[in-house]
Amino acid sequence: MCFLYLRNVKGFGWNHKRVYRIYCELELNLRIRPRKRLKRPKPDELAVPEVPNHTWSMDFMQDQLADGRNFWALNVLDDFNREGLGIEADFLLPAVRVVRSLNQIIEWRGAPQIIRVDNVLCAEYLADLASGHCRVEASQHVQSMA
Repeated sequence: MCFLYLRNVKGFGWNHKRVYRIYCELELNLRIRPRKRLKRPKPDELAVPEVPNHTWSMDFMQDQLADGRNFWALNVLDDFNREGLGIEADFLLPAVRVVRSLNQIIEWRGAPQIIRVDNVLCAEYLADLASGHCRVEASQHVQSMA
C-alpha cells in the first residue's frame, strides 16, 4: 500500500524492495496482530421430553409476499412428537395476541411444564404474561437450515 502510494501518487521510481528496506530500517515494520477469536462455549444438548405435552417450542418466522409486504407466523410445536399445535399468521403479531393464542392452545391441550423460545427478550415478556401456567425458558440452540 505504501509502495503503491509512493510510486503512483508521488512519482518516485523506487522499487518495492528498496521501500521495504527503508521501511524496516525506520522500524515501521511492526506486526499487526490478528484479532483473537472469541471462544464460545458449546450449549448443552436439549433435553428430549419423555411424554407428550411436557415441553413446547415456540418460534416466529417471517416471509414476504409478492407485493413486498412482510408477514409473520408463530409456530408452536410439541417437542415429544414434533406435532404442530398451532400456527398463527398475520402482518402483525403483538404480544397480547401471542399470549391469547397460547392460552387457546393451553385450553385445548393443557398447560405444558416448559415453553422453549430462542429469544431471551421474548421469554422474559412471555413469562410476565403467562400468569404462572408454565415455565418459559430461553434456548441457546439456534440451528440454521443451511
